[in-house]
Amino acid sequence: MNAPLGEDLDHLNRTYRPALMAFFLRRLRNHAEAEDMTQDVFLRLARAQPTEVAAPDAFVFQIAANLLRDRARKEKVRFDYRAELAADEQLGIEPLDPSRIVSGLQAMAALRAALKDLPETTRKIFVLYRLEHVEKRAIAEGLGLSISAVDRHLMKAMAHLVGRVRGTSE
Repeated sequence: MNAPLGEDLDHLNRTYRPALMAFFLRRLRNHAEAEDMTQDVFLRLARAQPTEVAAPDAFVFQIAANLLRDRARKEKVRFDYRAELAADEQLGIEPLDPSRIVSGLQAMAALRAALKDLPETTRKIFVLYRLEHVEKRAIAEGLGLSISAVDRHLMKAMAHLVGRVRGTSE
């Protein structure tokens, strides 16, 4: 089949739906989910750029495999989230407790205020390293400093922030 994919979805549906359903049923063991995933394959095919595809079998099943991987990733995130909620419940922590939310907002405001108190270069280095995850070497090169100077700024920032969080002033 060397026709653009967008032209004949009906033909693709007749050709690949049974094989896709079997593919998904073997992996999901749930007819409704297999049907949904099959529909998602055809939705992606309909949205695909109408280009020539040399091996439509491979293309269709690559889409199917990608959908399964996406589903597995989403399920892992959901599982991890549920496990975290269960752990919080066992500890007696209510995630949407208003006092906990207010406390978190106050802590963030205190952190922002403490960051504003830092000298500009120290604050910039701290933000780049701790929040933006930029490597020390790149920060040093960008600011014309040595890596040890970047380390000194980071230690100064951490000491200041820890002191402010604990209620002591520098």
